[in-house]
Amino acid sequence: MSAGAPPPQTAPAIAPYHPPPTSPPPRQSRGSTESRAVVAVISGVMGLLLGLPLGLPGLILGPIAYFVGKSAVRRIDESAGALGGRGAAVSGWVMGIVATAIGAAVTLVWLVVLLVAISAPSSG
Repeated sequence: MSAGAPPPQTAPAIAPYHPPPTSPPPRQSRGSTESRAVVAVISGVMGLLLGLPLGLPGLILGPIAYFVGKSAVRRIDESAGALGGRGAAVSGWVMGIVATAIGAAVTLVWLVVLLVAISAPSSG
């Protein structure tokens, strides 16, 4: 090597190969939400909200939510993934059971109160 010559070039080091990170599998999009599931949830919520103070709406809307929710679950299961909303259908179904029970209990209480009020002797 001479004093004025450039130093010898070394080959650049090659970085080890790291494969790119794997992305999560693509999310399988379900089809549209079954409309009966939405109806079941709405009737179940309304049955609970109106059944607590009044009773009778819970007795009417509760069975509607139960049967519509049960029907929606069956249709969603038979659709092989084309329809979504199974969770909503099940929650509407369960709220229908609860709304029916609460509606029956509150209606019974109102009936007893009415009968007691009618049978009370009038002071006059």
